[in-house]
Amino acid sequence: MPNTTVQRFTEQLRQANFQTWEDAVGHRFVQEIFAGTVPQPVMAQYLIQDHRFLDSFLTLLGGAIATADTFEARLRFGRFAGMVSGDENTYFLRAFEALGVTPTQREQTPDTTSTQGFSAIMREAAATREYAAILAVLNVAEWLYQDWATRGTKPLPKDFVHAEWVTLHDNAFFNDFVAFLRSELDRVGPTQQAIAHDFFGRAVGLELNFFDQAYQVPH
Repeated sequence: MPNTTVQRFTEQLRQANFQTWEDAVGHRFVQEIFAGTVPQPVMAQYLIQDHRFLDSFLTLLGGAIATADTFEARLRFGRFAGMVSGDENTYFLRAFEALGVTPTQREQTPDTTSTQGFSAIMREAAATREYAAILAVLNVAEWLYQDWATRGTKPLPKDFVHAEWVTLHDNAFFNDFVAFLRSELDRVGPTQQAIAHDFFGRAVGLELNFFDQAYQVPH
């Protein structure tokens, strides 16, 4: 009897960008996070750049709330926006203090090209007012991080700067949200395949570049 199992649309998107995705989730930075050996200047550079996304990311979540076609989906996005604005932002502030990153350093460190690119694609997706485009970028931003966070070794490092960056992306609330994001894109993506593939593919490339550029510490 032939196998009639249909591959999920989100899995099709990942497979279309398989090597770039795997290079990102297996990146040196990810390996060093789990080992607790990311050099302090690299971790500082990474977190300074990642924190710059929050404004654009909340814009993207706002676009998701505005374009979602169910009330339940709007509630899910709203709850996640609250977590990002609360627990995740608090982690950044604690990590900056632990790493000795001053407000002046945070302000004066220039954006990397991948930071500029990711902020731009989040705002671009939100501006399309297309739910599939927004979901494509959200799936990369959250699912790719969940993928590397759930693949790593335990126990986690003692340093909270490393350990909590993993647990922020591997916990029951976050894992449930990623499952929701995938199910939503599985549902609406097949009717808008071109826009979903475009935004998903570009976002995966930016994720890999973002890890690479964490090691380009300005002097």
